[in-house]
Amino acid sequence: MMNDPRTPQDTPRGKSAAIRSTTAGVLFAATWLLWSGHYAPLLLVLGAGSVGLVLVLARRTGFFDSDVYSLHLGPRLPAFWLWLIKEIVRSNFSVARIVLRRRLDIQPTWVTVDASHLPAAVQATLANAITLTPGTVAVDVDRGRIEVHCLTREIADDLRSGEMLRRATALTGD
Repeated sequence: MMNDPRTPQDTPRGKSAAIRSTTAGVLFAATWLLWSGHYAPLLLVLGAGSVGLVLVLARRTGFFDSDVYSLHLGPRLPAFWLWLIKEIVRSNFSVARIVLRRRLDIQPTWVTVDASHLPAAVQATLANAITLTPGTVAVDVDRGRIEVHCLTREIADDLRSGEMLRRATALTGD
């Protein structure tokens, strides 16, 4: 049995992980510099050390694994956020109308959203978006299936229409 002379960084998976960790390191350092606002030599060395420590810890926790790493979603997120803000405002008015009626007309309903085809980071983004939208709460995520409690059947039907799932799927570029 012959040993492979290539280092882990030489393999395709290792190269992509190295690119992800380098990108994250640059972003962490830029963030530290921007938020710190201090550029004395000692503080720069301490900042570089803290960025290095964060990178080591992130690598040990699996942050740079392709199914967890989500910086590639960045370019598509602003459009998703704008759409989500519009949905949050629209849902706020809908829930306010329900609450301000003399007779409270709610029909609590459970909906299961199947997001098993999405990466874990996008599933988390979808579940958080559902919870941010008034009238819905993502209660559980298990194997890509998101259990959602909805205040009314109309809200549940809106969620079942699949628009939010379609928007989340668009984050992956598919």
